Amino acid sequence: MHDVRDNAAELIALEDRYGAHNYHPLDLVVEHARGVWLYDVSGKRYLDCVSAYSAVNQGHCHPRIHAALVEQAAKLSLTSRAMRNDRLPGFLQRLTELTGYEMALPMNTGVEAVETAIKLVRRYGYEVKGIAPDRAEIVVFTNNFHGRTTAAISASSTEEYRKDFGPLTPGFVHVPYGDYDALGKAVNENTCAVLIEPIQGEGGVVVPPDGFLKRAWGLCREHRILFVADEIQTGLGRTGDLFACDHEGVKPDVLIVGKALGGGFYPVSAVLASRDLMLLFRPGDHGSTFGGNPLGSAVAIAALDVIVDEHLASRARYAGAKIVQGIRAIGSPSIVEVRGRGLLIGIELTVPARHISEKLLEFGVVAKDTHENVLRIAPPLVISDAEIDLLLGALRKAFDFV
Repeated sequence: MHDVRDNAAELIALEDRYGAHNYHPLDLVVEHARGVWLYDVSGKRYLDCVSAYSAVNQGHCHPRIHAALVEQAAKLSLTSRAMRNDRLPGFLQRLTELTGYEMALPMNTGVEAVETAIKLVRRYGYEVKGIAPDRAEIVVFTNNFHGRTTAAISASSTEEYRKDFGPLTPGFVHVPYGDYDALGKAVNENTCAVLIEPIQGEGGVVVPPDGFLKRAWGLCREHRILFVADEIQTGLGRTGDLFACDHEGVKPDVLIVGKALGGGFYPVSAVLASRDLMLLFRPGDHGSTFGGNPLGSAVAIAALDVIVDEHLASRARYAGAKIVQGIRAIGSPSIVEVRGRGLLIGIELTVPARHISEKLLEFGVVAKDTHENVLRIAPPLVISDAEIDLLLGALRKAFDFV
């Protein structure tokens, strides 16, 4: 086969011929990346405002994380959990001490961590709360996105994710996002947990009403229900705090993390909880061949160190405020609302967001639509003032074409 590295059209055709059509990506073929910049196969650069859905909070190809990956890959990459390795203990200590939890269970992808949390809270429901066998319920919220496994789509209210994939997993109760009264009516003696995204990212960057998380957390305390926060996209600095729940001073009983935990180099996720909760898992109850592997552990330690040492949460708070202010100043009649927190920003539009997304691509900015009329702006947390100005300039030009 001849060299097609500089031929975007041929690469796209190959992907469409040999790959499943389960995504509708922008027709940008990225060849390399650095910091906030993506470079296509022709060498043109683009400002990345997707960040692999928060997986590259630290920026693309961060040198410290890259060095950790290379050093560890030359020594030991995988043992399975059939034996111990020398990198997992340090990863567990770093993660738990940083987040304030007693124990962690490492996995790989975000949805694997969600599944882990579902099993943990159900075990709690039966062994600790005394719920009758197979009657445990988890309250979830409309418009959520916790992944695409069978259990995760069963927790979803979005028909697109569920259609023709049944029979679905029972035990999920849906209530409107941010509706405290509906939440109060939904909980009962069979409720073992409330599972929530503190900001719904894929759902359109929906921020709950002020105080909702705190009230929901309090309701859980009152009824011996576990408060579970899916911070896979919102966590590790993205929203201007280490976690989005920190904004209201809420510490979940179970915290789910992923994406940026691998620094964009490697899939690493984890579930965090108290010792009493986590020890409900006994040998054989749950596991993963790759979960907690030495290569992922080394990468995750470096990824966490970068977030802390480079003050990325504070940078996200500052940069997000500047971007939101700039977007609102555009004053386009096509903009209905600008919302979000930190560098997780949603622009609700009167027109299909895909149109703006494709126009931005012409001006060197990559941003993705979600929920038809919402454009999500979520660059790496290392974005500079000059790069913010470039982004705002591109947005102004794009809205001129609406």
